[in-house]
Amino acid sequence: MSTLLLGVDIGTQGTKTCLYRTDGTLVASAFEPSRLIEPAPGAVEQEPDEIYGSVLRTVREVVEKSGVDAGDIAALGMDGQMAGILGVDRDFNAVTPYDSWLDTRCEDQIAFMRETAGERVARITGAPVSYAHGPKVLRWKSVFPDAYAKIDKFVLPVTYVAGRLCGLKSEAAYIDYTCLHFSGFGDVEHLRWSDELLETFAVDRRKMPEIVSPWRVAGRLTPEAARQSGLKAGTIVCAGAGDQAATSLGAGITRPGLAFDVAGTASVFSRCTDAFAPDVARQTVLYARCVLPGLWIPLAYIGGGGLCVRWIRDTLAAGNPAVTYDTLAAAAAPLPPGSEKLMFVPHFSGRVCPNDPWVRGSFVGLSGRHGPAHMFRAVMESIGYEYALYDAILRECVGVGADEVYVIGGGAKSALFNQIKSDILGIRYTALNTADTGSWGAAIIAGHAAGVFDDMARAAESAVHKRESYSPDSERHLAYRHFAGLYPQLLTALRDVYRVL
Repeated sequence: MSTLLLGVDIGTQGTKTCLYRTDGTLVASAFEPSRLIEPAPGAVEQEPDEIYGSVLRTVREVVEKSGVDAGDIAALGMDGQMAGILGVDRDFNAVTPYDSWLDTRCEDQIAFMRETAGERVARITGAPVSYAHGPKVLRWKSVFPDAYAKIDKFVLPVTYVAGRLCGLKSEAAYIDYTCLHFSGFGDVEHLRWSDELLETFAVDRRKMPEIVSPWRVAGRLTPEAARQSGLKAGTIVCAGAGDQAATSLGAGITRPGLAFDVAGTASVFSRCTDAFAPDVARQTVLYARCVLPGLWIPLAYIGGGGLCVRWIRDTLAAGNPAVTYDTLAAAAAPLPPGSEKLMFVPHFSGRVCPNDPWVRGSFVGLSGRHGPAHMFRAVMESIGYEYALYDAILRECVGVGADEVYVIGGGAKSALFNQIKSDILGIRYTALNTADTGSWGAAIIAGHAAGVFDDMARAAESAVHKRESYSPDSERHLAYRHFAGLYPQLLTALRDVYRVL
């Protein structure tokens, strides 16, 4: 029996492919950075064929690096960006660029959807209207009617790549249910398209793909795709999942009560539950489905939280290689909670949860006593303050708090970052043994599709190993309550300022 699995993570910053044994041991990996195209303010696109090519090239690199027999690879699974879309024609050719989740040009359509049926969208889809599929579909329809007419189906990057790998036609297009909350028109609880929402916004149902489970076999590798990727023709390709769903599965978030923090490009905070309770009142939390049937992973996120940390490092370094994350963290660690009354807002492109384009990135309280260490710490603290807002809403939705947060992603490597968030939230933080839980989650799903794993939860739990834990300090937590309480007021004040700038 084949004993190797491929997991491909199609991320914003790039594509990472990992080859795993069935116990979660990494055999080989490869990464290719993305080319983000920004033709105008607020515009962020990618070329679909570049995304597809990055998958082919990284898979081939992994196969060559590992030296394995491609026949020993049982299946390929993918996870990827959830909130952006692209259009394909009947032959699965891309007829639009990939309209990234970072693209903010659909603000007019967001306002229209909110005003028309914002609460119904939140209740039915499980998520508030945001920079996601619904407004993007309406933008293509109203602004680019000729392109809209050519679109046979709207799909996500994972689906597009699967279609190309397997030679699919548009009638086989799909969206897996872990991404349905971003659809704008999907009934996430009943796993069907909402006739009510499609009719309300006059969207052609025929342009919506089939809703499927993540482990559905999407198809098998064509001879041409096999030649280009180094795999065997006929290799199983499963439907795959959204990046956060795959990430949570790979991190062992398999039962209600566990929380997780994805400290990546987007800073994501979530908690697993078995109850569907969409955040209709505040419209901040996105009620997403877990890969595992019957479970949910309601989440909220900062669109560029990790980007803010990188930006401040790059800005402070200004080409000086001696200034690194580690040197800045060492200087920031002794500072008191609140960075001596310096606060930061991490919303460079507007706030996403809840959607508010008028809240923008800012430092507040700067004085002559503040230096690089204060600024670096304040940026990290801002992520914690935002998480505190999310945590309070999740406690209301879920009904209980969490006593441990699993943290993954690049930011999980920072002891200072983990400790700050633990102190602000008053919850133990635990860094896991790997940052690649997304690709491992995708591999688990592929293994289930191929019959390698009967129980995805057990496969995930057996591979999770805790690396280091950070317990909240009671005095620092008390001090942070003051700043966390001020943070929502700061957002409101800045919103009023930016509206008139």
